[in-house]
Amino acid sequence: MNQQETFWNKNFLLALLGYFFLFMSVSVFFIFPLFLKRFSPSESRVGLIMGVFSLMAIFVRPFFGRLIDVRGRKQVSLLGIGLMFLVLPLFHFIRDAGIYPVVLRALQGLGWGISMTATITICSDLAPVEKLAHSMGIVGVAGLVSSAFGPVIAEEIVDRFGFQALFLASSVFLAVAFLCVLGTKEAVRPCLPEEKSRIHVFKSFSVFALLLIGSLPVFHGAVRSSVVYFIALFGSSISINRIGPFFATFSAAAILTRLWIGDISDRYGRKQVIFPSAIIISLNCVLISRVETSWMFILAGFIGGFGQGLIFPALSTYIIDILGRKNKGFALSLYLSLFDVGMGLGSPFFGWISDLFGLRRMYLFAGAFLLLFSILFTLKAPSPERSQIPE
Repeated sequence: MNQQETFWNKNFLLALLGYFFLFMSVSVFFIFPLFLKRFSPSESRVGLIMGVFSLMAIFVRPFFGRLIDVRGRKQVSLLGIGLMFLVLPLFHFIRDAGIYPVVLRALQGLGWGISMTATITICSDLAPVEKLAHSMGIVGVAGLVSSAFGPVIAEEIVDRFGFQALFLASSVFLAVAFLCVLGTKEAVRPCLPEEKSRIHVFKSFSVFALLLIGSLPVFHGAVRSSVVYFIALFGSSISINRIGPFFATFSAAAILTRLWIGDISDRYGRKQVIFPSAIIISLNCVLISRVETSWMFILAGFIGGFGQGLIFPALSTYIIDILGRKNKGFALSLYLSLFDVGMGLGSPFFGWISDLFGLRRMYLFAGAFLLLFSILFTLKAPSPERSQIPE
């Protein structure tokens, strides 16, 4: 582990750039449905083609998470990036919205699931132990910025040169990511062969404790889905048709929080930050349910981003602390998969709640849902002391 007092060094910045360009290569595909429109597919078909990417990433992360610890972060990251790079030229040959684009998106998701987790782990390795959460927050900022700029750049490329140029641009971003990761010095050695079976940390906790540990990322992802997937419908229902300001303030608040106080859980403890963050997100759901004006809508976006900016680094590093630093790749892949499962399950669940009771009550329910579970988590979930964290 790099024991420098700061992680603002050449290797960290190089790895961070690698993650940024990796994310850029994926975020430009946010407008891929516009390409599919020329084939007149059904909305369900478009949803399948876009969604199989995330489903594949969720599926492979737990398997490759342990490989990251055993074989090394850099090797696995380059493997995933290389797979995505090999798949991208095949997008030039799409002629319909049938099984072919589904397979390509699945392979792209496979590479993303492998490379994303490994690259994040590289970045966190290059931060001192006492700044782990802060480094995770900075990595999150890179993801937020790329997800904001990617679609904008994609639209400009397509307007000027067409979708073939977009696929080429994604390849260029991947090539830059590959070179950045290749040039990064790996800070942590892979596990020794005799350490491969040491995921025995689960035996240290009761089944109830493990359920609490694994459930909070799922619940957080589910509540996040209620905001991401339904806020446009809610805004339209109260005659607010522009949701851009909501997401702009959400992203700005999340970025500022991670840059400004991203190390707060490093200083005061994970659970001491997770619970207030969950309260902020819960109360923000209540605020959304009461929104009547544009300024309240924008304020809700800012508060939501503030809560998200706090909880992500604290909760992700809590999972790492529980499983041990030598299992960091596995811990990160598990956390990201659980969060994505929550996003996937939360969307239809809260859609069902909305059908029954309306959008305003759905947000009230989402806030209460997260708050009650967070209280249970705070009271009953284990809280590893820094000195007890397995190395």
